[in-house]
Amino acid sequence: MTHTITSFGPTTLKSPTKTLRLLSMIASTYRQRRALARLDDAALTDLGLSRSDATQEANRPIWDVPAAWRR
Repeated sequence: MTHTITSFGPTTLKSPTKTLRLLSMIASTYRQRRALARLDDAALTDLGLSRSDATQEANRPIWDVPAAWRR
């Protein structure tokens, strides 16, 4: 299942608030995925994830986020 930021476009960039919100979300997504990639196997097991799951999530494109994050 692919999730993408569909609200990004020329009209988004016209609003400073929306632009800052978008940049903040991108930075947050990047940090979270990098942190997930750095977890050891024991921590991933505690989260119910495999190394493969974590790698797959960490390698997703930055604009590929769940729809709930875009509200």
